[in-house]
Amino acid sequence: MDEILRVNNLKVYYYSQKKVVPAVDGVSFALKKGEILGIVGESGCGKSTVVRGIIGLIDERYTRIEDGEVLMGGKNLVDLSQKELCRIRGKKISMIFQNPLSSLNPVYTIGSQIEEAILAHEKISKEKVHERVMELLKLVHIPAPELRYHDFPHQMSGGMQQRVLIAIALACNPEVIIADEPTTALDVTIQAQILELLRELNEKTGVGVIFITHNMGVVAEMCEEMMVMYGGVVVEKGKCDDIFATPLHPYTQGLLAAIPSIKEDKEELYSIKGHVPVFKHPVQQCRFASRCEYCEDRCRQSEPPLSNVDGREVRCFRIEEIGERGPNRG
Repeated sequence: MDEILRVNNLKVYYYSQKKVVPAVDGVSFALKKGEILGIVGESGCGKSTVVRGIIGLIDERYTRIEDGEVLMGGKNLVDLSQKELCRIRGKKISMIFQNPLSSLNPVYTIGSQIEEAILAHEKISKEKVHERVMELLKLVHIPAPELRYHDFPHQMSGGMQQRVLIAIALACNPEVIIADEPTTALDVTIQAQILELLRELNEKTGVGVIFITHNMGVVAEMCEEMMVMYGGVVVEKGKCDDIFATPLHPYTQGLLAAIPSIKEDKEELYSIKGHVPVFKHPVQQCRFASRCEYCEDRCRQSEPPLSNVDGREVRCFRIEEIGERGPNRG
């Protein structure tokens, strides 16, 4: 498959008067045409900051891209001005946010909002743009699109609102769609429908998808490749099937151990002790050290590099020792 997006050593830091927080500290990955890449981790691990850094949706009053490249179509997006990025956002890269109601304008109809997304990048007649909107509403399975075209966001359910956001994201046939926890605000039944829709659109259009979530079950269902983040860095990256079968990093093992199993009857689910700490730059230790049952002195003294293990990338000093052992599994 052709590579459509490459991120090299991306660093996004938050600044305050007292400290510098390395929210994303050297993340690299590639996305191929038609691929669905899952980025997973707890809240505060840097998942959303990665994708906001990719498309330049950062508040420059307290956030900076310190280093790295975001390569797409022969351009480094990090070097582009906001005006240039506006031509790419929606045209080449689109984003689906997690709260549809806050993402849609309450005083405009959904038809006019989809039209606006098209007209921002294409010069076409009113008749053609209306036809395109109808096609998009049908594509995302919104019933009676001729009637729904005139609805305001508050007249639609959460699932329908999310379908409208997906229609807006697809309006100009982008090469990449970033889905930032797009099902979080929806109930379980609607979540399944939206996930199925995204997978169907991925197969139909060949659009590459970066799927951000904290739900490992969604990653298993949706993605071919996955990237586990912790403390602003990648701790494990590889094929989903391999990682789910034999997780190698202690953090990945902990995330998978916390998933309820229908095969085992447990009174208490496993949980990773502690919480994601806020790091100050520079970081001179393993970021997972304070929560890791395998931690030793060298883990507190320097940060392990990403190592290649069985075709995967894993950030751990004791990777060969730990092997397939998971937490509390001996």
